Amino acid sequence: MDKKNALRAGAVAAGTTLMMLLMSSPALALTRDDGDDPAPKLEVVETLGLFVALPLALFLAIAGLVMVLDKSRKKA
Repeated sequence: MDKKNALRAGAVAAGTTLMMLLMSSPALALTRDDGDDPAPKLEVVETLGLFVALPLALFLAIAGLVMVLDKSRKKA
């Protein structure tokens, strides 16, 4: 792909993204629906634990199990 086509593709992608952002209406998120029942707010520590520490712990546990239970190693 030459430089002109790459530039054109980038311009189309950027234009499409910009139009999608402009056409979406975030103001609708401010009004509550009839069945809307928001949960209580999380503290910073709870948020970090839930969205950072817990996934990391799960990843490390799964990776550890895979390494321990790996049967492809030759035993000498």
